[in-house]
Amino acid sequence: MGVIASAPAKIILFGEHFVVYGEPAIVLAIDKRAYAKADLRLDKRIFLRSLNMNVAGYFEDENFKVEEGNPKEAKMKLEPLKCAVEKVLEISSEKVGLNIEVNSTVPVAAGLGSSAAVAAAVVAAVGALLNVKLSKEDVFRMAYDAEKIMHGTPSGIDPAISTFGGAMLFQIDTGFKPLDVKTDIPIVIGNTGVERSTRSQVAKVRSLRDRYPQIVDPMMRAAREIVLRAIEALKDGDLKTTGELMDINHALLYGLGVSDESLEWLINAARKAGALGAKLTGAGGGGCMIALANKDSIRNVLEAVQRAGGNAFLAKKTNEGVRIEPV
Repeated sequence: MGVIASAPAKIILFGEHFVVYGEPAIVLAIDKRAYAKADLRLDKRIFLRSLNMNVAGYFEDENFKVEEGNPKEAKMKLEPLKCAVEKVLEISSEKVGLNIEVNSTVPVAAGLGSSAAVAAAVVAAVGALLNVKLSKEDVFRMAYDAEKIMHGTPSGIDPAISTFGGAMLFQIDTGFKPLDVKTDIPIVIGNTGVERSTRSQVAKVRSLRDRYPQIVDPMMRAAREIVLRAIEALKDGDLKTTGELMDINHALLYGLGVSDESLEWLINAARKAGALGAKLTGAGGGGCMIALANKDSIRNVLEAVQRAGGNAFLAKKTNEGVRIEPV
């Protein structure tokens, strides 16, 4: 019998880009999940398949043999998952072959933490299959190691929120702190479909700050104040204030030059349709936007974002992080 595990995607509600400079950010796990199924094989190969990315192949010792997709691309996309599997095998001391199949309901390369959710789900599934007792901290650490292969030096936000779920405050120097948010947070997520490079967007902000430190540094302080106010608003269940703060946060990000026409189009459509607030989420320059809405207006906002050309869907905060699914 195989084991299926899943882990949630995420949105950055407040603080992206500013987090690079030591300011806080608020991250939410959302109810879109990535799934990983693990089965034992009779040989010693690690076979990996991603249904979303249409790639498959197996690793045997240091060799890779592609079975679906472009060999170079398949190896690059599957290598982080192989790392996640090997981290669990090291602890188990088992010398076994595995079949791993991953399937995600999370759009890939859209800033929603798809790769981290997949990595966390793979670690949990393999751990459960081999009867390895893994704490959530273990799952986080292993998923984070897999993310480093994909992204170089990631902040750790994505594997943390995929593992633990809920809402978190993240700051580079102090790490993660869970936020107690009881209220429902109904969100419309609109995917522009425009691919962007996080690295180039971060470089753009750094260049702007180098040229205009007296202007950009006060924007950083304003971003911190927004996060601090937002923590209180979320704890109080005050969605109106949360929405207003989202709009102000977006104005700062627009000022830094990380929004673009595709995002502005969707954000303006959401606001006109009655959203309490709307902003880009993640790196910007394409990718996704998010809009906060009341239950009575959320359908209107969703349809408006779709009419404006966004691939839009509803999401809400989930408190459940990585979990084993009933088979």
